[in-house]
Amino acid sequence: MKNVRSLFVIFTILFSSKEILAQKDSIALQRKARKLLRQGNELYQKKQYTDASVAYQKALGNNTKYEKASYNLGNALYQSKNFKEAIPQYELTAETAKDKFTKAEAYHNIGNALMESKNYQGAVDAFKNSLRNNPNDDETRYNLAVAQKLLEKDKNKDENKEKDKDENKDKSKDKSKDKNKDKDKEKDKNKDKNKNKDKDENKDENKDKDKDENKDKDKEKDKRKPQQGKMTPQQIKQLLESLNNEEKKTQKKMNAKKSKGQKVKQEKDW
Repeated sequence: MKNVRSLFVIFTILFSSKEILAQKDSIALQRKARKLLRQGNELYQKKQYTDASVAYQKALGNNTKYEKASYNLGNALYQSKNFKEAIPQYELTAETAKDKFTKAEAYHNIGNALMESKNYQGAVDAFKNSLRNNPNDDETRYNLAVAQKLLEKDKNKDENKEKDKDENKDKSKDKSKDKNKDKDKEKDKNKDKNKNKDKDENKDENKDKDKDENKDKDKEKDKRKPQQGKMTPQQIKQLLESLNNEEKKTQKKMNAKKSKGQKVKQEKDW
């Protein structure tokens, strides 16, 4: 029984020792982190923002939950114009900060970083969150007004672009329509030309046809019409008959005259 108790005491001492050592390591790391934070602040004051960023990152390496190091790293990255990298550091502070003023400052800086990135809608939302935590911050209120103005301007610009795009599209359509219209006109013109050509050709054909028909008629007429200096057999027959009749009449007259000149023999009654 005594042995069991002894073992329990030993384990307790060992566990406690490990816990004490862990705590000591943790305290040592925190001290190191604070030292690195101070170095970073000194470099930041000298405007050596890149070197300051390295010091803050080392401080976070020793203590990942070091809010001050995270916030200051965001500031150093912002000053180096690494706005996109600064935002996550401010967001971490905004999430973990326990007091509203620190949250308000983190959201204010998020808004500024988003403004620099021309994300005006995100900036508006960030400044509003900052004012929810600190409604009396006039600087944040001013920045919100600027962000809203830029957002409105950006929206109008996009609307005008879209409008111009639609107008150009409509112009292209109208141009295409006009082109097609001109094509149709040209087509109709050619069609009319062809129609007129066909009409003219038909007209010429009809003229030629009429001419040919008239020619044929004239030929037929010429066939029926006696040629000058020539008599048809019928005319010759009629002429012969007429001459015959005339001759008969003449003979008859001559015979009548002869009869008148001769005395009829009469018996004399003597």
